[in-house]
Parts: sequence; structure tokens; C-alpha cells
Amino acid sequence: MSRFNLIDEPWIPVRRKDGSFAELGIKDVLLKAEELSGIEDPSPLVVASLYRFLLAVLYRALEGPTDIDQAKALFQEGLPSDKIDAYLEKWRDRFWLFDEKYPFGQIPDFEPKIWRAWTVLAAESNADNAKVLFDHEDVENMSLISEAKAARGILATQTFSVSCGKSELSHTGTSPSATAALILPVGKNLSDTLLLSLVPQKRDVLILDRAIWERVPETLEFLKGDALRVPDGLADRYTWRIRSIRLKARDGLGIQTVAFASGVKPSHSDQSDPMLAYRIDEKLGCLPRQFSERGLWRDFDSLLPDDTGLCPQVINHAIELTRRHRDRFPGSIMALGQSNNKAKIEYWRIERYVLPESVLGNGTIRATIRGFLDLAVDVQKALYSASRQFARDRLSRGEREPATGDIKAFVSQLPGTPAYWSILEARFQEILHAYTLDADPDAIEHQWLLCVRSALKDAWQLQKNSVSGGDAWTLRALVKAEAPILRKLAELSSKLKEYQTQQPEENG
Repeated sequence: MSRFNLIDEPWIPVRRKDGSFAELGIKDVLLKAEELSGIEDPSPLVVASLYRFLLAVLYRALEGPTDIDQAKALFQEGLPSDKIDAYLEKWRDRFWLFDEKYPFGQIPDFEPKIWRAWTVLAAESNADNAKVLFDHEDVENMSLISEAKAARGILATQTFSVSCGKSELSHTGTSPSATAALILPVGKNLSDTLLLSLVPQKRDVLILDRAIWERVPETLEFLKGDALRVPDGLADRYTWRIRSIRLKARDGLGIQTVAFASGVKPSHSDQSDPMLAYRIDEKLGCLPRQFSERGLWRDFDSLLPDDTGLCPQVINHAIELTRRHRDRFPGSIMALGQSNNKAKIEYWRIERYVLPESVLGNGTIRATIRGFLDLAVDVQKALYSASRQFARDRLSRGEREPATGDIKAFVSQLPGTPAYWSILEARFQEILHAYTLDADPDAIEHQWLLCVRSALKDAWQLQKNSVSGGDAWTLRALVKAEAPILRKLAELSSKLKEYQTQQPEENG
């Protein structure tokens, strides 16, 4: 018997504009999108996958946009409730979470050899082959989860699954978007956020595009064989079946176990993902930007437009839509995703950045931001040089040359460099916010120089304080190591002085 229809049942977590929280079905989320601030869930992976799911629904319901003019008309008029309502009614039978023929996102005849714990659907929960700190779920004695949580888990799994090794079905590896940083410009309400990322597709692509619920579930024979095909379009890509799943309900009380195995492997194609930023690797070619321990903000320029075409298409699209609607310009960007080491998930996160308003008119903003970040890297080299010299002299005590590995390990424990980048990350957001259309770029550059100099001074002082209670060898090593810091501070002060002496001439 069919049960729990995602169109009507509450399962998508949202924040209303008045600050209250709710769970709504697909229909209410889309038809009331102007009254909602956005999707909100403790898991960034769920948030990202729900945005992609809703975009896929819109691509299919609107059968567009197919060009920028159509996209601008949608942005001006808002989401058409009649088209959305008609589409959802047409496909209502494909949105049942439990159904004999078409259970949403599942393979109905998949009977696994072993039923897995539901936690396999959530990277942030303990699975039967990995443990998560602070999660106390016992995979041998599982609790039940609701239909709503299971539905969210299906989407997050399809978006973020990494290679799972052995499988009852053919091995399909990692989801194309699993290890990338997904970028989303954030509008003043959920409707704007979705429209800002509804990048036009060519009409001939849109005609062939199909979302997962519009497809007949793949047969087990296909899934056991060469389960490979090319994505048809963005709705297909955003709802790709990288894993074969089937939920098992327990007496109508909830879901405890699932069938889980490999799904369909996407073959390589020229179609890029609009939510990803890309970089060029000398050996591997075009690769998506990923989260790293150093922080995505240190490559923030890669999220801004230039002539390379490597920045996220959603950013270009948002800029194009809001050139004449500055009051609807996205004030921020969300970056969502995870980092992995092969099949092991190391962390997942959501990061928010100010989107500088000057991208609406300043074609050099990307290069300017890159220059700021390069300056920060150059200044940090002085801090590293001082830290390395201190480590070498402290370890040697004037008697021997320490091993390179010992010096490196000692430096990694010092607080200076982490403090430097932490200080600058907060200041960097302020710099981005200052880049309005009528901002003075010279004044902002001056402010950044002050920020970098202050970060270097504060980070070095913190490092000095952390070791100054040591013996005479430590204090002597600290004094000798300070030379690179003093030289760099003098250099920065000289640049600031030059700037200050130029201002009267420019103003005169």
C-alpha cells in the first residue's frame, strides 16, 4: 500500500521569515517560498541535497529556463504556482516513499543479502563500518527513524556518497559532487535563492532531461552489470542514483534498516555542475574545488567571475539576474560539502561568505581579491621562517643540527600560524563587505594592509607568550628568530606610509 507522499507530508526542514521552524512538503515549500528564509538542518549535506532536489523539481515543472531572458522573466514574476501545482499532481504517484512499483528514490525489488542499519544513509551518524565522535547510535541495536528523516537521508546519500568498496551490485564509486564544495548564492528568501541558482539549460537538453522520480527504476540486471550512462541534464544530475536503496519499515513505526548497494555510474561528459568552482590541474585537467584544512576562503577568488569560466555558474547567473535589481542582490554565499580521505569522511561543513556587491560592476574584483590573498601568504612566510628558525635553535641547543622532520613537527605545534589565519579570516569577511559599488578600492587596500600587519604582530606576540616562560636557550632562540618578523613589519609599515603620503596628492 502506498504511504507517505512527499508532496504533502511534512519532511523538508525550513526556517520561516519570522524566525520559526517548520517541516513542510514539496508543494508548500515551493508555493510558499517567498515566506521562507531557506532550508535549515543540522547537516550541511542534507541542506545541500535538498536545495539540489528542489532545483530539479523546478527544472522539470517549469520546463526551463532555456535562456537568460526566460530566467529574468521568472525572477521578475516569481515562481508560477499553477505550473508547479500541475506538475506535482501529474507525478504524484512517483512521490510515495513507500510504494510497490515506484517507491521514491528506491529500487522496489532489491532484496539484499544483508539489511544495513539506517545510519548508512547519513555520514554524520555511525555506520556499520565507521564511527563518528559524539554519535552514540548502536548499529547492532538500532533506533527507528521517521519517514521524513529517511527521505532526507536518501537525497543526502545520492549527493554525497563516496566509494563504498564491495557491493552486492556493480561498483559505481563516488558521487560526482561528493567531495566538491557546493556553492549557493543566498537570496532574501527561499524563492530568490532557488531562482538565483536556476541556471538556464539549452532547450534540446531540457527536453531529454529526467529527474529520478520520472524514470522507471533500474532493473537489478542492469545494476549488477555495467550500470553506466551519461547525465541527461541538470535535473538528472541533481537527483542521480549513485546508490541503490530500499527502505524497510517496521510495523508502520518508522525505518530501522535499509537495503544499500552501488547504483548507476555517471560516465564522463562535458557537462559541468553549475554549483561547483573548478581549477586546472597540470596532470588531471579540470577538477572541482574542494574543502581543505586551510579553508576555502583562502581561494575565495575562485568563486568570483573572470574570463576562465571556472567560477560557479550559479554566481554568474545571480549577478546577471540582479544587475537591475540591486535590492535582491545575494548578500552572501553558502559553501556546503565534506572532505574525505578515500572512503573515510573526515568532516562536513557549511561556510558562509559575503558576496562583494562590486562584482556587479567591477571586472577586476577577482584579481584584486587574489592579490590580497597572495599578500597574506607572503607575509605568513615571514612567520613560518621565524617559527622554523626558533624550532631549529631550540632543538639544537647549539650542539647539533636537528633532523628536518623534528623541526617540522615542532613548528606544527606552535600557535602562531593558526592564529594568523584565524585572525585574517574574520578580517577578510569585513573586506568583502566593504566592496560595495561605490566603495573606494584604495581605502580598502589600505585597510587590508593594516589587517595583515596587525595579524602578523598579534600572531607573533601570541607565539612569544606561549614559549617565553622557558629556559635561557628558549629565550635566546626566540630573540634570534624574531628578525624575519621585524623585517616584514617594517616592509608593511613602509607600504602604509607610502599610501598615506600619496593620499593628499590624489585628493589635491
